[in-house]
Amino acid sequence: MAKKFNKREVSDMIAKLEVMHPNAECELAYSSPFELLVAVILSAQCTDKRVNQVTEKLFKVYNTPLQFAELSEDELIKYIYTCGFYRNKAKNIISASQDIVTKFGGEVPGDINSLMTLAGVGRKTANVVYSVAFGGQAIAVDTHVLRLSNRIGFCDSNDPIMVERALMNVLPKEVWAHAHHLLIHHGRYTCSARKPQCSECLINEYCRHFNGK
Repeated sequence: MAKKFNKREVSDMIAKLEVMHPNAECELAYSSPFELLVAVILSAQCTDKRVNQVTEKLFKVYNTPLQFAELSEDELIKYIYTCGFYRNKAKNIISASQDIVTKFGGEVPGDINSLMTLAGVGRKTANVVYSVAFGGQAIAVDTHVLRLSNRIGFCDSNDPIMVERALMNVLPKEVWAHAHHLLIHHGRYTCSARKPQCSECLINEYCRHFNGK
């Protein structure tokens, strides 16, 4: 059963996570909303480090929706094959680029619903682009956010949509985007899947997993 946290406890958790992860922000390299969109699509089942290595070369050659829209899948795969699931990703990136050109005037749309009409863009990807590229408040639920939300006790669900709703209910809206990055960094660098470093965690007093509840 999910724990109930009051405003003071939530504020304290955020403050302590900020101490542990003062540089919590998107770790994907990009210079435009479109580059971020491509990078996020590539990041599925792939590390940000690997994606950045791929896009460093890719974006030097192609970096606009029109350029990507005119590529063949094989042309794009030459650059992205090390990201895994490369054929499906290439298909989606090209299709999304074509829609951006034909339906959105060559500009990545800045709202979640429009973003989700693009190929390869689910709610998580849309939330990342909306919050990071456009400064919106949204919570993208990846594997880290899902794991930590259940461990801490914010929710009891493996459904990303249910987890997102639970976090939206417990966290103040003005910190949704920031909290999303704090949880991701905490999941990557402290509360890992196999060996969580509970003794080094500043929020373990609140954690259901640590306290065995």
